[in-house]
Amino acid sequence: MKKGAASVEGVEVKVWQVPEILSEEVLGKMGAPPKTDAPVITPQELAEADGVLFGFPTRFGMMAAQMKAFFDATGGLWREQSLAGKPAGLFFSTGSQGGGQETTPG
Repeated sequence: MKKGAASVEGVEVKVWQVPEILSEEVLGKMGAPPKTDAPVITPQELAEADGVLFGFPTRFGMMAAQMKAFFDATGGLWREQSLAGKPAGLFFSTGSQGGGQETTPG
C-alpha cells in the first residue's frame, strides 16, 4: 500500500501505528510480536493529513481493540468536522481463510 501510494506524484506517505492499550505484561503473556519503529499517531496528526488509508488485522470479523480505541478517540475531530472531505480507505487481513475479513467492514 505504501509503495503504491508513494508512486503517485506529489504524494508523501507516512506510516504510523496507533497507541497500544495493553500493558507490557499482558503483551508478554500473549507472546505478542515486538512493535515496529513507526511513530505512534495522535488524533490531531490524523486531522493534519490530506487523506488516510487505514490497515489493520482482524479476527472473527472484528478490528483490533487498539484500532477501535483510536477511532473512538477521534470523536472530537468528527464533531469539529476536521476530517470532513478527506479521502479515506481501509484494508485488513486475517491469518486464515474465513477469519472474518468478509464481515469486518460492516
